[in-house]
Amino acid sequence: ERGLIPMHLFNEVISISGVSYLIFSIMAIVALGYLLGRITVKGVSLGTAGVFVVSLLYGAFFYNNLTDAMKNAEIASHGLKIVENLGLVFFVTSVGFIAGPKFFKNLKNNFKSYIMLGLVIILAGGLTCVVCYLIGRNFESNNQEFLAMMDGLLSGSLTTTPGFSAAKETVKNFYAANPDLASEYEAAVTVGHGIAYLFGVIGVVLFVQILPKLVHADMDEERRKLASVDTGSVREYKGKLIDIDDMGLGAFGLAALIGIVIGNIKIPLTSQGLSGTCFSLTTTGGALITSLLFGHFSHIGRVNIMPEKKTLEVLRELGLMIFLIGAGVAGGASFVKYFKPVYFLYGALMTLVPMLIGYVIATKVLKLSLLNSLGSITGGMTSTPALGTLIHVAKTEDVAAAYAATYPIALLAVVLVSQFLIVVFG
Repeated sequence: ERGLIPMHLFNEVISISGVSYLIFSIMAIVALGYLLGRITVKGVSLGTAGVFVVSLLYGAFFYNNLTDAMKNAEIASHGLKIVENLGLVFFVTSVGFIAGPKFFKNLKNNFKSYIMLGLVIILAGGLTCVVCYLIGRNFESNNQEFLAMMDGLLSGSLTTTPGFSAAKETVKNFYAANPDLASEYEAAVTVGHGIAYLFGVIGVVLFVQILPKLVHADMDEERRKLASVDTGSVREYKGKLIDIDDMGLGAFGLAALIGIVIGNIKIPLTSQGLSGTCFSLTTTGGALITSLLFGHFSHIGRVNIMPEKKTLEVLRELGLMIFLIGAGVAGGASFVKYFKPVYFLYGALMTLVPMLIGYVIATKVLKLSLLNSLGSITGGMTSTPALGTLIHVAKTEDVAAAYAATYPIALLAVVLVSQFLIVVFG
């Protein structure tokens, strides 16, 4: 099966192949994605998520061109995964550094609220998944395969890689006695994740933009409310600090390096040890926690470990952009191949219901301010792209502290819920 435009015809016009073709594709997606994201309708725009939409379209129509150029589908897939993971590391490490100076003060003030929101959002998503499964299984010929599909839809609707990995691992172990069946159901998890991922990204991005308009929020007042709760300052050192480099890239790299190591520590959740289901913070969680600590302390002795603010802003946007490209191109290929309207509907419900419940709990029960609530919801939904959008909407990076506080709770909860669904209903 060939791509939309055969490679030999493309190369007659311009000779690009292999890694160069991947880089060429990324640059084309960046240019078109930001143009699309710039389009504004009644004050709402896709912003950086425009890159994700163009990436999906590229994956749907040109993915085979990429695999042809790189001579191997597996190499192309790994290349995109590297792009996606590199983007995640850039983004979450930047967010951690930015949130770090105020994070622990904010966490102390709202610790119980963040725990409750993280749990409520993920449990709401899990319960929505159960309801959809109980209704939908009446129309499916294979309930076990459908359950695996639903677990993938849940992880995709929450855009969570750890939940996705946990679902696949649980299916593999649960049906270990029949390897062919296990492989088939693992594929169902992957398909479900890919189908729900689209709305999982776009839905939360639009939610954080539309909601302030629906409640007629005074954004200047909301920023003041957030600032009054989110107090704190960078720790100062009396004396001249030694910079690793002028822009702080060395400190950034050190934090990311330590975070990757921490994130890959695996904690067994079953009696099978490391060969069974394990929990880890993943690279994302490890980099986030490490950079929060670096940002909080800002220096080690006389050595400055806090990058320049402009450096962090650039790396945050760069990271979000290339993460969306890596995830979007691969997702676009799967989305078109396996798309069914009813599965998309299930995934959309698993995105919308947790957000709405989380918003009601945050504002009506916990009495959090609007921006604090939205920051917590993006963390509870484990939505990296939505945080990037929220920062632009709020015009303050203080919302990152709420995201960072809720994210680890949601991360652990979604891994456990993904396993619970297979074990209980499988």
